[in-house]
Amino acid sequence: MLLSSTRRGAHLARLLAVDQLRDWHAPSGIRDPAEVIVSELAANAALHGVLPGRGFRLTLLLSPGGDRLRIEVTDGCGERRPPEVVPPQPPGDDAESGRGLILVDALAERWGTEAYAPSGKTVWAEVTER
Repeated sequence: MLLSSTRRGAHLARLLAVDQLRDWHAPSGIRDPAEVIVSELAANAALHGVLPGRGFRLTLLLSPGGDRLRIEVTDGCGERRPPEVVPPQPPGDDAESGRGLILVDALAERWGTEAYAPSGKTVWAEVTER
């Protein structure tokens, strides 16, 4: 799915992902964390991966057995990659941001980034039923 790099696009990504996972009859052990992860990665793409006139792409890949989901969010801003390691301490109570990757790290089996030619990046996360 190709979406606009806006708050509305990030919100739509979450709604579309939840709808698709329900259509695929993905178990709630995958659906619930995936909703949060898609929301956080899409929000990051809309906030940090913005290039004028370009959106971001959401890709969902459910394993044939339905027990593993790979979430990919691709944007055109490859030079702004998230840190390889999530900060060990969350931001202060009064901070308005900075918790997204902490949530992704806690909910995903694993996650990371990849370059996306010619100049973008993909942030991915894998969720397994627990």
